[in-house]
Amino acid sequence: MDEGALRELLAGVRAGELHPDDAVRELRRLPFADLGFARVDHHRRLRSSLGEVVYGPGKEPEQCAEIVAELLAGGPGPVVLTRSDAEQAATALAMNPGGRRQGSTVVWRSGPARDASVVIASAGTADGPVATECETVLAAHGVLARRLNDVGVAGLHRLLGDVEALQAADAVVVVAGMEGALPSVVGGLTGAPVVAVPTSTGYGAALEGVTALLSMLASCAAGVTVVGIDNGFGAAAAVLRMLDGSGAAS
Repeated sequence: MDEGALRELLAGVRAGELHPDDAVRELRRLPFADLGFARVDHHRRLRSSLGEVVYGPGKEPEQCAEIVAELLAGGPGPVVLTRSDAEQAATALAMNPGGRRQGSTVVWRSGPARDASVVIASAGTADGPVATECETVLAAHGVLARRLNDVGVAGLHRLLGDVEALQAADAVVVVAGMEGALPSVVGGLTGAPVVAVPTSTGYGAALEGVTALLSMLASCAAGVTVVGIDNGFGAAAAVLRMLDGSGAAS
């Protein structure tokens, strides 16, 4: 249930097109539906413009499928299952046909295209899965991002060929492991908001992403936003909040 759906529901009652009892049945799902093992938050889209997302790890495949079904029944808008394994994705798709899987993310009912220019720059091929998670979540909400793959600082000339795209973007997501230097470089090339995602890619002293995380937090490029290690979803959510706050078309 989002603000538009709620207004439509109330307008239907006011116009006599919807019986009040039917409206009450719909509103019973607000603010949440209790499935016993989970309380599904149907009110979240009204509060924050982004609906609840299903996080796969730790859940049984059937639980993932039931939560997805409840979110789909609860009103319009995209439904997203993240970090799913093969069995979770297959079970959720079998119970809820029409979803699309990309990597470990499954999306049902993607939103309409938005007039927003977002670039996702990933340092190396090994960072690709995290960048894909970000890309898929953005696409679920109507934002079709441009990917710049394998543009890490060890071969900086690969990035410099796309400076115009960085400067024209409404927001840039930078995904990097190892020493995590790429966000500082990008932050010095564009005035767009930059969201940095450290990844767990790297050799011993990379400390499974901790080195990249600390490097990004200490960036000399002012105003770089940093999310958690391997958190492509969090980067997408940050960008969507920025776009919504800027009044970008939706």
